[in-house]
Amino acid sequence: MIVVEQPTAVTPELLEAFRRLVPQLSGSSPVPGQAELESMLASPVTRVLVARDGPDGPIVGTLTVVIFRIPTGLRAWIEDVVVDERARGQGVGELLTAEAIRVAREAGARTVDLTSSPSRAAANRLYQRLGFVLRETNVYRFTT
Repeated sequence: MIVVEQPTAVTPELLEAFRRLVPQLSGSSPVPGQAELESMLASPVTRVLVARDGPDGPIVGTLTVVIFRIPTGLRAWIEDVVVDERARGQGVGELLTAEAIRVAREAGARTVDLTSSPSRAAANRLYQRLGFVLRETNVYRFTT
């Protein structure tokens, strides 16, 4: 049984989980350390969610949802969804995403956005099944 929770403190287990999961998401991104995770957990706009394999089981997935106010309303953005390769296909991503939507809705967010690479076919099917609609937009990135 997968359990989704929001950690309130950085523990050795949480650090290890990010050390293991982030490279499965991106081979070029650095793994967050103690200070970065503490900053995320302390942020009033950032919610880190983790999925466990059972109430006391290992962390098998994570995502981050950011809830922020802009002139057109309160919005939410889901980022860095990653499920351990050994736990994929077991509904972990669905439970994490559903909980992120619940958290955003409870906070009053008008919309929840995310991006997903077209090559991530299973993830794209999941997001559509959960009610996300593909938008006609251009996504731009400026690297500093």
